[in-house]
Amino acid sequence: MDLQIAMLLAQDGLVNGAVYGMMALALVLVFSVTRIIFIPQGELVAYAALSMAALQAGGVPATLWLVLTLAGLALVVEAWRWRRGVLVDWPSTLVWTVLLPGAACALVLLRPTSLVMQTMATLLLVTPLGPLLYRLAYRPLVDATVLMLLIVSVALDGVLVGLGLLFFGAEGSRTSAFSELHFEWGGLTITGQSLVVVGVAFGLVTAMFLFFGRTLIGKALRATAMNRVGARLMGIPTELAGDVSFALAGFIGAVCGLLIAPLTTMYYDTGFLIGLKGFVAAIVGGLASYPLALAGALLVGQLEAFASFWASPFKEVLVFTLIIPVLLWRSLRSHHVEDEE
Repeated sequence: MDLQIAMLLAQDGLVNGAVYGMMALALVLVFSVTRIIFIPQGELVAYAALSMAALQAGGVPATLWLVLTLAGLALVVEAWRWRRGVLVDWPSTLVWTVLLPGAACALVLLRPTSLVMQTMATLLLVTPLGPLLYRLAYRPLVDATVLMLLIVSVALDGVLVGLGLLFFGAEGSRTSAFSELHFEWGGLTITGQSLVVVGVAFGLVTAMFLFFGRTLIGKALRATAMNRVGARLMGIPTELAGDVSFALAGFIGAVCGLLIAPLTTMYYDTGFLIGLKGFVAAIVGGLASYPLALAGALLVGQLEAFASFWASPFKEVLVFTLIIPVLLWRSLRSHHVEDEE
């Protein structure tokens, strides 16, 4: 390996790490607020990429019918809860079940041809999937154990993978790049799409930190993550906090799918591996620390890139093996309640 090859691999690792970093942020956000390990996060990436490909092919992505079906079911469930005397937050309910799905339906059926409008349509299609899945699959189990919620996540991921095969078929798809720029710098060929990925990732991470540090909603989410019961006693609607966290996760998944699709061929099950690598990065951060999760994502990206050169058949094994020393280190540093008692 010479210096130029090492720089090429480092560039690929940086781009991949940027994507995994966004995935890790979404996973840490959802887990810290709701205690849910959102395994289907990767499927939202695949849905976004394949929906964008369908729009660019001039068709109507089947994701639209999934969103409308889930929205109808969620609206029925909320009406049933309201009839039983449960207090329902109708403004947020109508946003997730009527406003966003209706806007997505109107935009998709217009068959947009510009890249900007297709991007907007994809974001409107995929973002509501987060809160809709939360309301239908997770919120009824809000008091369940983390293990039970993990089992539900695994089952839900299997359902979404199967629906992806039904909706999009087994063939892969790619989309048009957001930038066709190519230039040489220091012996490296840098593409505009890779710059878009890194730039959007940096901008999104910065916006997330500002959101949690400067806005009232962000501070409410942080309070819910620190102490759910205490946040509820202070008047913070913790169910709405779950909606917002899943909506942000859906938005991040949609952005990741739009950024990845021009770089690699996406299949209905590609999102599973992407989600797992984001999960490895989140584990490095202990599913609690955003900066450590980002550092873990860059580590995963670089490890994957260099492993593809040195041991390509085992690159996935090497990436996922990274979990073992991290968990061992965290286990040695943690305080077990049984030992203290």
